[in-house]
Amino acid sequence: MSAGTGDGGELFVDGIGRGRTDRVETGRGAVSGGGTVLFSDAPGGGSGASPSVVPAPARPGAAGATGTGAASVPRPRPGGGPARPRKAGRWAKIAQRIVPDDLQPDVLRVELTELGDAFRAYQRRPEPDLAALADLHDRKARAFALWADVTGDASLREEADRAATAARTTREMDANRRGILLDGEGPVVERLLTRGQGVHLRNVLEHVRVGSPLPRAEARLAVLMITMRAARAGTGNVTGQDLGGWLQGDAERVLQELADVGWLLLPEDVTADDALTSRPEEPTQVTVPTLIPTQPRPFFFGKVTRARLSGWAQKVVGDRKLRKKKAGAATRLLAVYTAAHCRPDGFLGDAGEDGGGLALDTVASFCGLRPEDVAEHAGLLVAAGWLAEEVDTAGERLRGRLAERVLPLSGLL
Repeated sequence: MSAGTGDGGELFVDGIGRGRTDRVETGRGAVSGGGTVLFSDAPGGGSGASPSVVPAPARPGAAGATGTGAASVPRPRPGGGPARPRKAGRWAKIAQRIVPDDLQPDVLRVELTELGDAFRAYQRRPEPDLAALADLHDRKARAFALWADVTGDASLREEADRAATAARTTREMDANRRGILLDGEGPVVERLLTRGQGVHLRNVLEHVRVGSPLPRAEARLAVLMITMRAARAGTGNVTGQDLGGWLQGDAERVLQELADVGWLLLPEDVTADDALTSRPEEPTQVTVPTLIPTQPRPFFFGKVTRARLSGWAQKVVGDRKLRKKKAGAATRLLAVYTAAHCRPDGFLGDAGEDGGGLALDTVASFCGLRPEDVAEHAGLLVAAGWLAEEVDTAGERLRGRLAERVLPLSGLL
């Protein structure tokens, strides 16, 4: 497994609401000897109270078997009893290692046995849970470190170190999927889209940029929003309220133009004017021939992702402050593009590409603008609180940062 990293080396993930997790350190719950080892089945495992401990029996030549560095373990939970008996001829195993029946202390043998079962149960899960997997690796690191202490087996210490690394890597992967910065670097933001959904979103935007049948911003905005609705089946429902919200007074003209060039098909006996009067209980079903499943598909994603992308686009285009500023189609397209192409910290573009920012000609092409007009519309986004500060268009690149209120909509480059 490999973990993603954010720009500048930050580690982040695509789930939310999940805080930092402690690394395995020397002391309570450590992977090395010399401290109290707290297993998941120990009393007080979820509190700060220190459990009663008993010293591990010393063995000749065992690391940490004498002196103050001797390993210690918590007493078994009252009433917990030994591990459940296994069938005759079946050994308790973990990481391709057999857990000896006479391994002492008993609580270590129980923990290793239960851990092996827990890892095998995880492999049978229908869906992955990276947070749970990281917790299992943490337990394994502590258990194998103590096993190494009481037996003097250096290979067990190496296995403990690998487990500790796996726990860290797995949490980085989880953070990467959830879009959350680790190690306290920046705010923890609840994102509307996961990192994978952000990739699908940018594919849709590129499809609209190069494939819009009409060059004007109003038509491009309609193409974008209808594509979001029809992305999977080639058909989608729209209402008069949708069309009026997207295009204001241009809705009927733009819809008719898209029908005239064949990009959009309206139902038989339904005109563009009829579509503008359709209500939510009786929406108009429109068809986009290039998105029908029998045709070569420009993108592939499931119905949940399609709904997420469509909802994301609706939130951006219908942003209250953009509406209050009476932002036109080009300005709202620029809002869409900047939100979809920013890093978790809100800065536009990939930091490793030409010093960050977005290529001005590509942005202009998506928005139906001339490159020299992008700065003016970016200024309108600053006034609407969409971008946090004055933007820079030097060097044919658009540089700026999303306002904090917009970070939940960021596309997680």
